[in-house]
Amino acid sequence: MKISRRSFGAIAAALSLALPGVAAAHTPSSRPMKKLIKPPRLKRGDTVGLIAPGGYTTDRAIEKAVRNIEALGFKVKTGAYLREVFGNYAGSVQQRLADLHAMFLDPDVKAIWPIRGGSGCISLLSGLDYGLIRRNPKVLVGYSDITALHLAILKQTGLVTFHGPVASSTMTPYSLDHMMAVLTEPQAGYTIPMSQENAQRAASEPHFGVHTFTHGVATGPLMGGNLSLVAALAGTPYAADIKDSILFLEEVNEAPYRIDRWMTQLDLAGGFRNAAALVVGICENCGPEHEDISLTLERTLGLHLHPLTIPAVSGYSIGHIRNQFTLPMGIQARIDTKAQTITLLESAVT
Repeated sequence: MKISRRSFGAIAAALSLALPGVAAAHTPSSRPMKKLIKPPRLKRGDTVGLIAPGGYTTDRAIEKAVRNIEALGFKVKTGAYLREVFGNYAGSVQQRLADLHAMFLDPDVKAIWPIRGGSGCISLLSGLDYGLIRRNPKVLVGYSDITALHLAILKQTGLVTFHGPVASSTMTPYSLDHMMAVLTEPQAGYTIPMSQENAQRAASEPHFGVHTFTHGVATGPLMGGNLSLVAALAGTPYAADIKDSILFLEEVNEAPYRIDRWMTQLDLAGGFRNAAALVVGICENCGPEHEDISLTLERTLGLHLHPLTIPAVSGYSIGHIRNQFTLPMGIQARIDTKAQTITLLESAVT
């Protein structure tokens, strides 16, 4: 489904019916968490909680997600409100919060895997019980709209979460191997190379090719996600901490002028020059719209990446693509632009 992220309006707040697991709004801290909390690693036979914190889902997608989870040797527990529909959201804010909180509370659930992104996660942030999450650290993995949860949870609790496939993704050996290595094997020095299939596609689809604007090696905590969400949270208590980070960004189904606007907003808010490195993933279907006179995606990215003296690249295997690798948020990593690798310098799970 092609979904635009031109705006992130808040959902009308409270239904009069109180739902279990929904906490009162908290007072967020704008100060970043200094100590990371790493969740326990996943093991075969563990139970994975399947929820929809953003966009609505379908029975077909649920069946696919359950097959994906069970094929990895895990059990599945579905959220009570997984099949709810409220506009284009998967239920009301209260229902989606209730499912997320219930999965963190459940001692049998060892990981939480959103079925999709879509839109709507940003509306959960002020209602999340961050104390509950901090006391019950678990694996949370997903991408796209799940970026809002990743950034907020890291900022408010220090919990390492994982920017990777959603539960209904079409899994490839590349994406599966790297995701499982990060989630199940506590190890430092794990190196993630680029996908060879993505490199081969670059011959006919140039945006799949790696483009290095500034070569170099840099270290720093991994930070970022979907560009529109990272930009939307700039200036809020849930904003990405760009300073000294390896900032990674990706987008899908957006015209270059919107990419330019969001990149400019982030640069104004945090200053790309203050990052340790800037990594743009594969921005699928982000070329000029056919009726528009427009810069290309590559020239648009160049406006922001060319002036930088820090390592700056595009086309890494991150994004709304089949072959994507999983990045643990907040973990210290090293990027080497000549080798085209990202190395995790510490384990992401315990």
